[in-house]
Amino acid sequence: MDKEFVKVACSNCNLRELCMPVGLNAEELSRVDELVATRRSIKRGMSLFHNGEKFTSLYAIRTGFFKTSVTAEDGRDQVTGFQMAGEIIGLDGIVNDRHTCDAIALEDAEVCVMPFDRIEEISREVNALQHHVHKIMSREIVRDHGVMLLLGSMRAEERLAAFLLNLVQRLQARGFSRSELVLRMTREEIGSYLGMKLETVSRTFSKFADDGLVEVKQRHIQIRDAEALKRIVNPQVCR
Repeated sequence: MDKEFVKVACSNCNLRELCMPVGLNAEELSRVDELVATRRSIKRGMSLFHNGEKFTSLYAIRTGFFKTSVTAEDGRDQVTGFQMAGEIIGLDGIVNDRHTCDAIALEDAEVCVMPFDRIEEISREVNALQHHVHKIMSREIVRDHGVMLLLGSMRAEERLAAFLLNLVQRLQARGFSRSELVLRMTREEIGSYLGMKLETVSRTFSKFADDGLVEVKQRHIQIRDAEALKRIVNPQVCR
């Protein structure tokens, strides 16, 4: 079971600049602090919300890692995204007041619960918050569009290279290394997200390692040649 904790002030959070608007004055900050109703702790493998569940809140991930997934017609889980600390999860529920996917913790995690009716109320007073929510929604649309392009036109090597570069970039924004990461998801989950078979994911990791682009030790990945990975994703056009 997950646990509920008392609210924590956004103004005192070290992730504030990642998931909250910047440049607020003291009065606006105090209003934004009212957003967080509680903090929830979710154990690895447990769900934050389920497909079809009534939408009430957005969640700011404080610690931990999540995956979102939907169940395909053949009963398999299709991973639709991975979310980490400093990101907002739950936007899928805004359209129809019900969540359209499952959100599962890939490791022990904590989230700040932000009731959506409270977000709407405070947004009317703090314009920067309304603008920030729109930016978050826009970022999700852009990310979804990017995944569609990834799945529609890229080869296996391009897909995995783009995935690793995106992951490192997001982790670096949170103060982590630009060249080392620990994969919180399995190879199978990566394959589900990228539209690749498990064997193809493993084979592509091995090729990257053989070519000296990465060093792989189970879930520990060290990027040896980021520029080469970038060239795989965006090959230079011959002139």
